[in-house]
Amino acid sequence: MPVAPAANLRHAALKRGLLGLLAAATAANALYMLADPLGWYGAVAGVPDTGPFNPHFVRDIGVAYLTLALMIAAAARWPGQAFTLLAAVTTYLGLHVLLHVWDVAAGRLPVDHLIMDIPGVLLPALATAALAWWLRGDRA
Repeated sequence: MPVAPAANLRHAALKRGLLGLLAAATAANALYMLADPLGWYGAVAGVPDTGPFNPHFVRDIGVAYLTLALMIAAAARWPGQAFTLLAAVTTYLGLHVLLHVWDVAAGRLPVDHLIMDIPGVLLPALATAALAWWLRGDRA
């Protein structure tokens, strides 16, 4: 059954709003990493468990997250490209999840570290995957 035009507009606004929030949250994290790497390193639960502080490395990852934020924002701006953009974002975030699982499996981190990873590692990957799936048929 076709969706009414008003419902389509509401769905489009909801999708763009969710993408905007995700882009803003990702950008905020990236800018925190770039502006105050030591503060970020100490503020995020579990990060100090992964190795000694390296400001350059934190900023490198901040640049990666800023790139992700820009791709998510682009998905909001160009809905016809949203699936492709979010698939790329999800690939990075999904591989990030697998890296954390691998570190636990290899004994470099305790199993309970995976619980700490839920909000900052697992949920962003799931969110972008869900949004990509939801937007898969959208056109410009």
